[in-house]
Amino acid sequence: MSVSDPITLVLSIVLCFFVALFFFYGRKRNVYHNLPPGPRPLPIIGNLHILDAKKPYQTLHELSEKYGPVYTIHFGEEKLIIICGYDAVKDALVNHADEFAGRPIVPVIELVSKGLGVIFSGDEQWRLMRRFTLSTLRDFGMGRESIENKISEESNCLVERFRSYKGEPFDDAMSLNAAVANIIVSILLSHRFDYDDPTLLKLLNIITDSIKLMGGAKAMLYNAYPTMMRWCSDIEQTVIRNVEEMHAFVRETFTNQKKELDANDQRNFIDAFLVKQQEENPNLYFTNENLTVLVTDLFGAGMETTATTLRWGLLLMTKYPEIQKKVQNEIEKVIGSAEPQAIHRKQMPYTDAVIHEIQRFGNILPNNLPHATTQDVNFRGYLLPKGIHVIALLASVLYDKNHFVKADEFYPEHFLDSSGNFVRKEAFMPFSAGKRSCAGENLAKMELFMFFTKLLQNFTFKAPPGEKLDLTPIVGLTIGPLPHKICAVPRET
Repeated sequence: MSVSDPITLVLSIVLCFFVALFFFYGRKRNVYHNLPPGPRPLPIIGNLHILDAKKPYQTLHELSEKYGPVYTIHFGEEKLIIICGYDAVKDALVNHADEFAGRPIVPVIELVSKGLGVIFSGDEQWRLMRRFTLSTLRDFGMGRESIENKISEESNCLVERFRSYKGEPFDDAMSLNAAVANIIVSILLSHRFDYDDPTLLKLLNIITDSIKLMGGAKAMLYNAYPTMMRWCSDIEQTVIRNVEEMHAFVRETFTNQKKELDANDQRNFIDAFLVKQQEENPNLYFTNENLTVLVTDLFGAGMETTATTLRWGLLLMTKYPEIQKKVQNEIEKVIGSAEPQAIHRKQMPYTDAVIHEIQRFGNILPNNLPHATTQDVNFRGYLLPKGIHVIALLASVLYDKNHFVKADEFYPEHFLDSSGNFVRKEAFMPFSAGKRSCAGENLAKMELFMFFTKLLQNFTFKAPPGEKLDLTPIVGLTIGPLPHKICAVPRET
């Protein structure tokens, strides 16, 4: 296991800076009792030195082979509980759902959320915002025909954008980001952006830059040593600058919507929040600050993971043309030249299996979002104290060899039986599980199927001449493919 040069350098500085204090004051007394075992930490840096900075989730998975499915690791002086494998992760997130439903205080995330919104908030704030979010997303079409029509219309726009490249190599990242973003934007703002709209491009760049930054080596070090990293790194200033630009757009949007607000004619998610804001007295949770973070949460989450999964999908179809051809054959058999609809999915077991395998193999959120215990909990023979930081490692579930026979390969047959029928896998957990599972799961599933089938109905994806496709991921808060170009060759439909 290796570390990158920046991490090695900063850790060396940290050691030199703190070693005198460490030996003067001595190590803090371990106030936790009966934590699971784990690798022996070094003073001050803990176990940071053994993490692969490019694939920390891989190191965490490998360590479970030695220390078991539940173990303790130290990020600096902070203790984290790592939970690996389907059985243990399900036990925590499903069987002990309430006890593992908290969020820890993570310094780099606090710069963004400040405990507001829905993704990184906790306690009553989270419960109220999640309930409101799920209800309101359903009211504005999530999982219904109205949103399916929007996805269908947007997929046609995406096809036209891809067609404009006339089979020549292009990078599909920004077009896919824009198309998926337009679906959540239609729910949040009742708006659609042109793919070249400067405002949209600015927002997408902010999100993609933030995702890379917040999941990188600098963020890991900032979380371990926020005070020191504040003066020896620019990460805090960069994150705050990005957040403020995003928040400024959101504030301007809902300020303008307030001028035309009609409680009897709510146009979108923001209107619904503003109406609720007027109803609440005293107004504890439905504040402008909360609305700003909540919309930012939904915009980022609603775009990033689905668009990244689609990018993996097109890259994998390009890499494996025989699989791509089987999907296209099924599309021709079931859909023909008609518009793909969500109802077609049940009639297309192979395509469904391929999409599931793209999500599994793509491993978009390998670390999962951070969890914390909401109370002292006895878990698998260990006593975990209230508030301890927990990583329920999704990579270890999606790559669990007890459930996926060729876990390290792209193998759609993981989701097919011997007769070619689709088979559900209990270890298929890309949206996480339990109380903190993805609120937009149903929307994401519909988007993935409809965008994917529409694109493969209209194009055959190929590598540019002489280019060898690389499946090495680029790691951030989510992981996606390395920058690359593909060719979308029009098909006769």
